[in-house]
This record gives sequence, structure tokens and C-alpha cells, in this order.
Amino acid sequence: MTMIDRRSALIAAAGLAALPGVSSAQTSASDEIIQLWPGTPPGDTGARIVRKIDDQSKDPTKPDRWVTGIARPVLVVRRPARPNGAAMLIVPGGGYGFLSYDNEGTSQAAWLNARGITAFILLYRLPGEGWTRREDVPLQDAQRAMRIIRAGAVQFGVDKSHIGVLGFSAGGHLAGSLATRHGVTVYTPIDAADREDARPDIAGLIYPVVSLDAPFTHGGSRDNLLGEGVPTEMRRARSVEMGVDASTPPIFLVHATDDGLVPPANSIALFQAMEAAKRPVALHIFEDGGHGFGTRLPKAMQASAWPELFTTFGARHGLIPA
Repeated sequence: MTMIDRRSALIAAAGLAALPGVSSAQTSASDEIIQLWPGTPPGDTGARIVRKIDDQSKDPTKPDRWVTGIARPVLVVRRPARPNGAAMLIVPGGGYGFLSYDNEGTSQAAWLNARGITAFILLYRLPGEGWTRREDVPLQDAQRAMRIIRAGAVQFGVDKSHIGVLGFSAGGHLAGSLATRHGVTVYTPIDAADREDARPDIAGLIYPVVSLDAPFTHGGSRDNLLGEGVPTEMRRARSVEMGVDASTPPIFLVHATDDGLVPPANSIALFQAMEAAKRPVALHIFEDGGHGFGTRLPKAMQASAWPELFTTFGARHGLIPA
């Protein structure tokens, strides 16, 4: 195996100093970190990209870190005490301008681990930080991440046919793009891992950005990904609902009616596209929850039920043992 060797998969044992650009404020010395690219990532322009961690929380025991300045994308591996063979690639949101590392990363890994699922948190590059072909940069990292997980399935203790993706907000757009554009060539293959399939077996999209062209699009995510004033053809080509076809995996969608940032019409548009293509899909629109709720909602709020619903959906489609 090329990319997935002992050094890359167990790099934490040697300390995070071996990974330039990974901040100890964001990860711990015990974290298992995997670099996505063996050298410079695709699209490098020589821009100076500096890691920054901005903790939104006032409680040091419950961090809520936002990450920017991602020069070297990585996977942070969180293993369950009793693995069941399933794995999930977690894609935090942040409007393609930052990554919500705890709310939509580490907290998601915790509940997945509790259900026996191995979690891989994707710290992907942000398109506006100085890369060529900015519109393809996050998908390059997502495709590469899925291939690396499959290439190292035996080492990670997972079944390579039981790997899903779970994305939030703009991370939902990226997870949806992986589900619908897994076969599109967005980078030049570099090693044996790139012979693996990038298609997730299921996709969970939580309050996702879906369309980049419709009136209900989230303009900030669109402009951060594509740049401002791009042609309609580019916006449509990277709208998730436009890419649904017979190879799209089962998709689970969650939104709240009172989401004031990314309207539920995004999830509805993708649900309708999946139905038209006769692909398996579930849509849950809750009365309350707002946006960016992750798993932080109190039980009294309806959208707090989504992890259990997603677990059932995963079991129904063979990803998670019932």
C-alpha cells in the first residue's frame, strides 16, 4: 500500500510536529492524523496559508473551534471501542470560509463512535485561500479522503463497502457533491489509493447547501466556492441536485423550517431530484432547530431526533448493523 503506510496512519505516535500546519489547539497529541496528499496538494500557488483556530465557546470544557488556513488537508481518525465495520467520513460546514471543527466534527464522531462506527473528520482546504481551480479544491480532498479510507480499510478495521459520508451546511454541499460527482475527474491520480472508488455507500446531509443557482441558494457558500459573478453554467454544474443519476447513493436529508440561513428548499430540491431519478431518499423537515444545530439541541426540540433517524436509515441501507 502506498499512501496508507504506517508512518501516515500512525503519525500521531511521532507527535504532531511531523505534520506542518496542524495546530495543537485543534488536535491532541493522541489523535491519529492522516495526510491526504503525499506532497503538495493540487492547485498550489505558493500562497502563504496560516492555520488559525477561533474558539467560539466561553466554556473551555466544551470547545467550539472554527478552523481556517488549511494548507495541508488531513483526516482525523476517531475509533470506537467496539467497531462494527462501518465508517463515516465527516464533513464540517462553515460556508466554505471556515470549518466548524467541534460542532460538526468531533461531536459527530462521538455519537458515531458510540454506535460502533469509525469516524474520519475531514479537514479540507478552503477554496478562497489561494488555490487554482478553486471550485474543485474541496471535492479533490473529499474524493481523495474516501479513496484513502477504502485503500486502508483493513488497517482501519472497516468494511470498504460500508463507508458513508455525513456533511453539514456547506459541508453538506461537499458531501452531496461527493455523492453525485464521485466519478468526475478533478485531480490527476497519484498512487494506488486513487484506483479506489470515491462513491460513498450512503450520504447524510444535514441542513445542506444544495443549489448554487436557485433563488434559495446560500450566497456566501456559492461565492466562497466559485468566486463572485461566475457564469450560470458553472453554478448549475456544481449544484448538487443537478448531478443526481442512477449511481447516486441513498441520501438522508435533514432541515428545520426555521433555518434562517440555508432555506429548507435546498433539501426539498435534492429530494425531488432523487425521487425523479428513482433513487433511495429520506427527507425530514422539523418545525424547530434553526441552523448549525449539530447534536447540541435539547431533547425538547424536534430536530434533536436526527441522529437516531440517520442510524435507522443507515441500517435500512446496509451500512450500520441494526
